[in-house]
Amino acid sequence: YISRLCTCLDDLILPLCSHLAPRLSDELVLEVLGTVAKRLEVSLKKCRFTALGALSLDSDMRDLLNYAKDRLDAQEYHSNVVLVRACTPLARLMQIAKLLNVDDLEDVLDLVTASKRKGNWDLTLEDTKSYLCLRLEFESGRIHDLLRLPEGQD
Repeated sequence: YISRLCTCLDDLILPLCSHLAPRLSDELVLEVLGTVAKRLEVSLKKCRFTALGALSLDSDMRDLLNYAKDRLDAQEYHSNVVLVRACTPLARLMQIAKLLNVDDLEDVLDLVTASKRKGNWDLTLEDTKSYLCLRLEFESGRIHDLLRLPEGQD
């Protein structure tokens, strides 16, 4: 799906980018990717994932990230960190893929804590819970118990 999506994006974007200055071309690519990422996130909420499906999603998200790096002219966007900071919806997709790929629910707290400490975690607690509930192997009761916060915190 992602390879076909990237081909369609090329058909749409590349003719426009050829007439734009590099900085404007990069802005166009980032805006289109942001819109695509938001649409993909909405679609993901309607799916259920096995461990294998989560691995496939991670691979697809990496392909999308590499597509973005290949289409952007500015050298700074060739870094994953800079690219996901420039396109928050893409960052969210990468976080969702990481979250769905945890082997055990106990690893979720480590992932979220470490990512928040680095300043690269955009998912709320409710988002985290709802995406973990998409994994078939995880029981929603255990997810809610694990991610329960005291009143007034988030």
